[in-house]
Amino acid sequence: MDYFNAIIFGFVQGITEFLPVSSSGHLILLHQFIDLPINNEVAFDVALHFATFLAIFYFFYKDIWLILLAWLKSFKSGANPESRLAWYIVIATVPAAFFGIFFDDIIENVLRSPLVVVFMLIFIGFLFIIFEKIGKKTLELKDINWRKSISIGFAQALALIPGTSRSGITIIAGLGAGLKREEALRFSFLISLPIIFGASIKEIPGLFSQSFGSQELIIIAIAFASTFVFGMFTISFFLRYVKNNSLTVFAWYRFALAALILLFLYA
Repeated sequence: MDYFNAIIFGFVQGITEFLPVSSSGHLILLHQFIDLPINNEVAFDVALHFATFLAIFYFFYKDIWLILLAWLKSFKSGANPESRLAWYIVIATVPAAFFGIFFDDIIENVLRSPLVVVFMLIFIGFLFIIFEKIGKKTLELKDINWRKSISIGFAQALALIPGTSRSGITIIAGLGAGLKREEALRFSFLISLPIIFGASIKEIPGLFSQSFGSQELIIIAIAFASTFVFGMFTISFFLRYVKNNSLTVFAWYRFALAALILLFLYA
């Protein structure tokens, strides 16, 4: 049963990390209702988030390689569209990196609360409805500039609050900047890579000081593999979905989930 529950955790993380419904919010809730024999929930969650990083990296490795090469060449031969995109990705990661480093204790010890999750689920849901209506949805990534990238970066910083959804808030910011849905989603995935990788690396030294039993390591490995597989399927699905479909359906999901959480908490 523990192994099955580990697959459930991977299934939920692999889907909710990429759909705009908040992976951290879902993990907090799962830990409330499913008891896994693990001593360190943070270590477990770090492993799942690193699996999502690998899923994004594997799916976009060709794009990442071209962008990285263009960025390195820009130091010698000047800017081109690919190198500018690389710099905009760097710019967009700065706010989340700053707040993640200096407000980590508040995020982990104060904001990991079901009520915070409920509030952010509802708040971001309303933003989806609003920006689906007012967003122009005409621009491509080649049209982005440093002002738009920094605004999306500050939106990504807001995703440190559980219940927000990194993909959700950055897609909203992308729509607010005039990007097409699929372009906003692609930029959202690309700017998430440094943040997820950095957050994972930050936690890894502390994990080596932990002693894990063989059963615990097996559970983490199963959840890791499950996250990677379901994450790959979700990325592929979501990139196709956003081209011709509104995102307001996710707003209604968020409202329903918030109501369900409140029912469990106070019924």
